[in-house]
Amino acid sequence: MKRIITIHILLIFSITISAQKKYKRADDLFSKMWYIQAAKEYETVIDEGDNSIEVLQKAGDAYYFNTDMENAFKWYDKLISEYPNEVNPEYIFRYAHSLEGLGEYKLAKKWMKKFANKTKTNDPRAAKYAQEEVTIEDILDIEPQFVLRNLSINTEYSDFGPMYYRDSLVYASAIDSSYYHERKYRWNEQPFLNLYLGKMNTLENDVIKSENFSETINTKYHEATVSFSVDNNKVYFTRNNFDGDLGRDEEGINHLKLYSAILEEDRKGNQIWTDIKELPFNGEDYSVGHPAVSPDGKQLYFVSDMPGSIGATDVFVVDILDNDEYSKPRNLGNQINTYGREMFPYITEERLYFASDGHLGLGGLDVFESNYVVNNYFETPVNLGSPLNSKLDDFGFIIREDKNTGFVCSNRKQGKGDDDIYSFERIPVEKCVQNVYGYVSNNKTGERITNVKVALFSSGGEQIQETITDVNGDYNFVTPIDCDEKYKVIAQKQGYSANDKEFKTARQTGKTEVPLGLDTVSELIVEENGLLKIKIGIIYFDLDKSFIRNDAAIELNKIVLLMTQYPNMVIKIESHTDSRSPDDYNLALSDRRAKSTREYIISQGIESSRIESAIGYGETQLINNCGNENPCSEADHQLNRRSEFIITKM
Repeated sequence: MKRIITIHILLIFSITISAQKKYKRADDLFSKMWYIQAAKEYETVIDEGDNSIEVLQKAGDAYYFNTDMENAFKWYDKLISEYPNEVNPEYIFRYAHSLEGLGEYKLAKKWMKKFANKTKTNDPRAAKYAQEEVTIEDILDIEPQFVLRNLSINTEYSDFGPMYYRDSLVYASAIDSSYYHERKYRWNEQPFLNLYLGKMNTLENDVIKSENFSETINTKYHEATVSFSVDNNKVYFTRNNFDGDLGRDEEGINHLKLYSAILEEDRKGNQIWTDIKELPFNGEDYSVGHPAVSPDGKQLYFVSDMPGSIGATDVFVVDILDNDEYSKPRNLGNQINTYGREMFPYITEERLYFASDGHLGLGGLDVFESNYVVNNYFETPVNLGSPLNSKLDDFGFIIREDKNTGFVCSNRKQGKGDDDIYSFERIPVEKCVQNVYGYVSNNKTGERITNVKVALFSSGGEQIQETITDVNGDYNFVTPIDCDEKYKVIAQKQGYSANDKEFKTARQTGKTEVPLGLDTVSELIVEENGLLKIKIGIIYFDLDKSFIRNDAAIELNKIVLLMTQYPNMVIKIESHTDSRSPDDYNLALSDRRAKSTREYIISQGIESSRIESAIGYGETQLINNCGNENPCSEADHQLNRRSEFIITKM
């Protein structure tokens, strides 16, 4: 993307220019962004013996900003070799990118990790470039989805920034027309950019003829990257800060601005673009450019380094209001924007496409897509892989998703000259999906837990589906989810502490098992046959008696304490006997004991409403075969003499 830099590199400086007398001319050229001349001057300074860190940095930068990665690598390599401890981490980042530009991905990965280690606490790019999740190899392995074709209208100069307009294509070009023959931009010794209208040959997926887009919009300086209102009667375009002459800030930099124009008929019936005006959120000290109108015409996305930017250039959005008014710009946030460059947004009803060198890619700017969720929230961007992306700059992606056709720009070496526009056909690949299943068990006993609510969430916190575990503690989500993505499941059930688990799906279509373990909120709480119960020591009563003994009170106080800790807890009390006395006698005795137990708990400060019932069941619910006719040991009979405290509400 060497030459599109003429319309956006104004935005990307993070290293302060510090001129020194002995190479003042080189610095002056560099500060004006005349990089071809500046590079030659810096090399002359180096040949004369100045190998200072500042000169080596700028020599590399002069080539890096002009996307000459071979020469950028040459000077960055010397910089890092001679100043391994002093070098700014940003130059490790650029060094890694220059290696990618040469196709040295294995070595680039090593230096990306070094960059991540040096900046892990203060640079959001570090997590991506550490490559603990997605690696360069993963991106290289992406199944090819695009077939590209170099357009007929490309020239030896810079051609880029396509946008649909009715049945045509508007784009920017530095084509060396006779009118602008003498005006060259010193950045790269090319003519200034203007907007052109190309006729599309849809049968061949090509653009075969072009003409000047607008005599009223094109000036003697840069115009590029446009977007249109839904009715095509309003255009937004990028231009130098120009009002008869170039406006510059205190450092002499001419920034970019967004402008709009309206399509009207003149007296002769010709349609012309008129009423050209600046958008109100432009600034004199920062750049604004690369517009993209949303499909419903209600929002305008753009790129800027305005205050509030995260990195070198960020994607912002404003609401398009009535009467040529706009809302305050909103940064799309760090899901999209990084400390690097995010540029050339294009928005459809379902996705945002943009170019970035801050997200992990194959070199230079890569094209990414991010699914739109709601309220300008976007999912994690996905690299679109090769051959759409290359080891150099790939950007300016637009698409008609219903036809799977579109255009993209690149300065890859197979082109006709500089930046070229390519048409593409996107070949749909079978969507890779995963289904999530698993089970929930008790962490302490290993017993499977039924009726657990299990919910599946995206990495952004959006709930995808909710289900309940079956009688075996198993669950299964029927909604398929994406491969190679992060998700989270959360399991909840009354009486248990909620638990969640993050996981990443496999890279192939299939199933992902996610087991979960739960702990009850107290060691006294257990689940038996689907019922939550409070388990304490045996409550002993004297023979034929129902009053609460001291040893029984000690155990019942554990229930009092637990119910105090959980003020919403409601229980019911069940008392049982063995079978060694008459049935009616056992029923009456157990009922007295249940109610005596209830009264004791109430006497210790627990509200009566929190004890749902207190009932004796005598020998009607034996838990073994020790009935009236069956001889049993004392230990077996003891199992039936029990008090149970069942939790009905927490």
